[in-house]
Amino acid sequence: MRCSWRRNTQGVLAQDKPGSDIIPGIMKSKSALFVQFSFVFLTCLFFSTGFAQSPSSAAKHAVVLHAARLLDIETGKIITPGEVLVEGERIAEVGLAVKRPSGAEVIDLGDTTLLPGLIDAHIHLFLHPGAEDLQTVEESVPERTISAVLAARDDLMAGFTAERDMGTEGAGSADTAVRNAINHGAIPGPRLRISGNAVDILGGHEDAIHYNPEQHVLSNATYANNAAELVAVIRQQFKEGADFIKIYETGPDSLRDGRFSTPFQYTEDDLRVAVQEAARTGRRVAVHATGEPGTLYAARAGVVSIDHGYQLSDETMRLMREKQIFAVPTFAIAEYFAEHAASPAQAEREHRMQDFHAQEFRKQLAAGVPMAVGSDVGPFPHGTQAREFNLMVKYGMTPLAALQAGLLNGAKLLGWQDQIGALKPGYLADIIAVPGDPLADIGVLEKVSFVIKGGAVYRRDHP
Repeated sequence: MRCSWRRNTQGVLAQDKPGSDIIPGIMKSKSALFVQFSFVFLTCLFFSTGFAQSPSSAAKHAVVLHAARLLDIETGKIITPGEVLVEGERIAEVGLAVKRPSGAEVIDLGDTTLLPGLIDAHIHLFLHPGAEDLQTVEESVPERTISAVLAARDDLMAGFTAERDMGTEGAGSADTAVRNAINHGAIPGPRLRISGNAVDILGGHEDAIHYNPEQHVLSNATYANNAAELVAVIRQQFKEGADFIKIYETGPDSLRDGRFSTPFQYTEDDLRVAVQEAARTGRRVAVHATGEPGTLYAARAGVVSIDHGYQLSDETMRLMREKQIFAVPTFAIAEYFAEHAASPAQAEREHRMQDFHAQEFRKQLAAGVPMAVGSDVGPFPHGTQAREFNLMVKYGMTPLAALQAGLLNGAKLLGWQDQIGALKPGYLADIIAVPGDPLADIGVLEKVSFVIKGGAVYRRDHP
């Protein structure tokens, strides 16, 4: 099958103009250009296979989506039946029955529920199942970038129309090229907020600890050992296209006799400097932080999210509630590690850690800590991360609360509130369809049958 090649800007949040924070300028580096040329071949591959339809043109094209149900995510009400009028890349009307402009295409999705495209606030496009420490050493950055392109496609086809990539794990700023290619319609994928390489201390969480020192194996993150180095690294990350900064704030985790411990990596003052430097250009800092005192330092410093958060003190939870700092639990990755452990002893440790986290999660919910949904997908297969919603419900949330955390809070966390996360006139047309009622069975999110992003149809299982 011949692949016709054309550029389109479907799915882009805003025009690439001075002052826009939606599409930063494309990198001009040789590595980025190499990746861009590789996308030509990959795009032909994507759209000549059965993985997805070629996105239909959204420009000046009206589409009416009809389904048995539609979820109003803000009120929690199910509208029966539900319709959405899409004009161009945005939603024009939502309700029981919308107008049908002359020439509009009507897509009847049958016994499904329409809801906003899913948002995953913690992903790793540049990782795949297998030994994480080895793949980052053995696989070249071009090879890993191709894998990231495939992962982005898989996530989109699973209904995730927006994501936050929490570090390339040793691939530098290669995620800039992936984000830009998606924004310019060169490849299919979710809207992305990217962090480039995450930031870590020498000998920290992502450093190459168990290798021959004489081989000088590089860390999966960028070193910064004090406040001054943090500022320099942050400026370099933004220069290379990062939308936000991801910092590793805690190190190895330990759970002994029911007591959780993890060393902090940066002081409160260090983190405050990082937050202030990011804020200078209107950007934010997210942290990998599993427990105290690192989580407290992060909350006091004013980060935008504390990811993992196995253990939060009362004071940390109070600050997170007052400052509206999001917790991103990432249960799915822990479940996967437990189920794919190398030994029974390791599996038992992983299960104990998950049980401890679930217990603490209930305390966090009771304390009013704002939640967002992030799966940490990458070490487990891309396109399967809707499992995170199931686990958040299993451990204490209602289906509606989990959906609101994923969609409304996810949009805020990514900085795209009033653009995505709800089916409302003027919002971008990021819409999925699932069988059944997600408020009765959150598991239907793992059975997405229709995906439209920015008015372009990417998946349509129905006739």
